[in-house]
Amino acid sequence: MMDNVLVITMFTLSGLSGTTNYRVILFALTLCYCVIWLVNLTIIVTVIVDKKLHEPMYIFLCNLCINGLYGTAGLYPKFLLDLLSTTHVISYAGCFLQGFVLHSSACADFSLLVLMAYDRYVAICRPLVYHSVMTKQRVGVFVFFAWLIPFSLNLMGTITTSTSRLCGIVAVTSAVAAIIGVLAVASVRALYYCGYQSCGNRSDTV
Repeated sequence: MMDNVLVITMFTLSGLSGTTNYRVILFALTLCYCVIWLVNLTIIVTVIVDKKLHEPMYIFLCNLCINGLYGTAGLYPKFLLDLLSTTHVISYAGCFLQGFVLHSSACADFSLLVLMAYDRYVAICRPLVYHSVMTKQRVGVFVFFAWLIPFSLNLMGTITTSTSRLCGIVAVTSAVAAIIGVLAVASVRALYYCGYQSCGNRSDTV
């Protein structure tokens, strides 16, 4: 009995197939990527240079901006390239890399926002002990784990997904390669947008 497995090297991103007549307009609109870089870099440099801003909230905000640059770097460059290209493909490794960057960035966003909320909670509800609670050492530990935990969890998820056997995948029906789309065609039963699907019900698209 033959194993229902294919050797996959490239994925087709069919989500952009309907944007043929609007590529130039979409490309112009997505040039806001430059604005994102400018705004985030301005905030980061300002916080680093101005010693008066070396406070917990501004440190968390600086890290949030860094994460914003990291997350958009995993999306916009490839998206802009695909808008101007006639072929929309992504390599197997590139798919997992993009998925890891986007997922880890989203998780890091939540972690940093939780820290910012905790900082405001201590400042408002426990103002007398704020400086003894939010010390530089403790803030450093908080920031370290705010990055470490999302990266570690998403790295384990990416490695686990990359070892799953694929069957029958040809195209990913979105503009961005997502790990959940790859899981939907793995040899194990996986949950995805429309419900449950396994190799017993093979599909050419995700």
